[in-house]
Amino acid sequence: DIEREINSLAADERLERRRKDSLPLITELEEWLRAERAKLSRSSPVAEPIDYMLKRWDGFASFLGDGRICLTNNAAERALRGFALGRKSWLFAGSDRGADRAAFMATLIMSAKLNDIDPQAWLADVLARIADTPITSLEDLLPWNWQTTTPLQDQAA
Repeated sequence: DIEREINSLAADERLERRRKDSLPLITELEEWLRAERAKLSRSSPVAEPIDYMLKRWDGFASFLGDGRICLTNNAAERALRGFALGRKSWLFAGSDRGADRAAFMATLIMSAKLNDIDPQAWLADVLARIADTPITSLEDLLPWNWQTTTPLQDQAA
């Protein structure tokens, strides 16, 4: 319910609300899971899912430290919907290598779209700059870090 309410807010506002409203609930949930797990034997059928959750707790709770993180994967699934609808077309990629390349390109394009970047402008800029970019700076070319140095973003539009 909290996430539905804050879904349309800016990242910093979502983070503030999560810390105020969600953090106490998550803290209480973790305490409850640990207390219940302590009562169970290793062979209990409930122990395995509780252990699974507790081992991945930091990953689960990461949404409390970053307002950009969505608690669901709905956006990712919507982004892949078009790709899944064209599944029969991908059967004719020509080869396994061709299918791998198509999947790689689809991943790049969808990553750019999910970061509100024009994929054509981003790819053109990255391909033009990547040869001269030191390995230590390659991270700057990722869609979520990308800053164009040329008006390519306007040219592609």
